[in-house]
Formats: sequence, structure tokens, C-alpha cells
Amino acid sequence: MSASGLDVFDKTLHITNTWLAQIMKETGKERHVAWHALGTVLRAVRDRVTTGLAAHLGAQLPMLIRGLYYDQWNPAQEPTKWRSRDEFLGVIAAGFRGMEGVDPAVAAQAVFRVLDHSLAPGQVDNVRSAMPEDVRALWPQGGHKFDSAA
Repeated sequence: MSASGLDVFDKTLHITNTWLAQIMKETGKERHVAWHALGTVLRAVRDRVTTGLAAHLGAQLPMLIRGLYYDQWNPAQEPTKWRSRDEFLGVIAAGFRGMEGVDPAVAAQAVFRVLDHSLAPGQVDNVRSAMPEDVRALWPQGGHKFDSAA
């Protein structure tokens, strides 16, 4: 029997909890910080890539995380133009205002690893290659352990 009454909700909760556990393990932070990291990093990536690529990435995300990803998105807006690792990490750091002790690089790498292990390799590679070179250095390449359950 389903805990929520709908298998689709149970599945997205399970996957979301798995992703959060992985981020918590890598960052050493609590669940609410992991959730915040996931949203902050995903939205920074979403706002940097083309609308088409952002939509393709969003389509691969589990339902609950997809809502976090699309929150406050304006697809008519031009992609942001940050070009360096420092600018990217500045966007991430701004998302953590008021939260103490969160390293933006560690948060970004944790989220990137979850994406790398959970989404289709071709999609991950497309998004990764759309990032500036020094941001790609934060994102592991290869080592995909794609779990189609996402």
C-alpha cells in the first residue's frame, strides 16, 4: 500500500530523499540546507543555459524537484551571462544569504554529483558543456550511474 495513496507521490518523495541524503553526506549539512542547495544550484544552472536546454533538464528531474527547479522561472528572460567560476559561486553564495557556514563550491559539487549519477548521461553532458570552462571543472565528468527511476 502506498503511504500517500498515490505511487507517483511516494516515488518522487523517495527519489528526493535519496538526492537530499547524498547532498547532506557530501556537504555535512542538515536536510533543509541540502534542499536549499539543490534549488539554488539548479536554478543558477537553469538561468545560465538556453531555454531549450533548461526545459530538457527540467523534464528529467523528479516531479518534486522539478517544482523547485521551475520556481520563479521566466523562460522569456535571456540567460544570465556570468562567465567565471567566481561569478557562478557568487550566485550560489547569494542564494545562501542568512545561512552560516555553507561553502558554495561544496554545495555546487554535491548537486552536480547527484545530477551526474541520476540523470541521463547525454543530458548531463549537454548541460555541463554549456557551462563556462572553469565552472565545468566543478562538475565531475563521466562516472555516470544513471538511475532511470528519476
